[in-house]
Amino acid sequence: MKLYRFLSEDDTSAFCHKVTVALNRGWALHGAPTYAFDAANGVMRCGQAVTKEVPGEYTPETKLGEQ
Repeated sequence: MKLYRFLSEDDTSAFCHKVTVALNRGWALHGAPTYAFDAANGVMRCGQAVTKEVPGEYTPETKLGEQ
């Protein structure tokens, strides 16, 4: 099955670390990163979609972060 996650974080090194962890766990970048102003919190936020092929069948109970 193919899994999809969207990672987001404030525009700090924490975002880069989050994406790096996903890449080292076998996830692959999917599309371009996003960058937007979060007016409610007054900060810039980053986002990146990642995908991963794993064995099995998807269910809504699948823990994406544990794959």
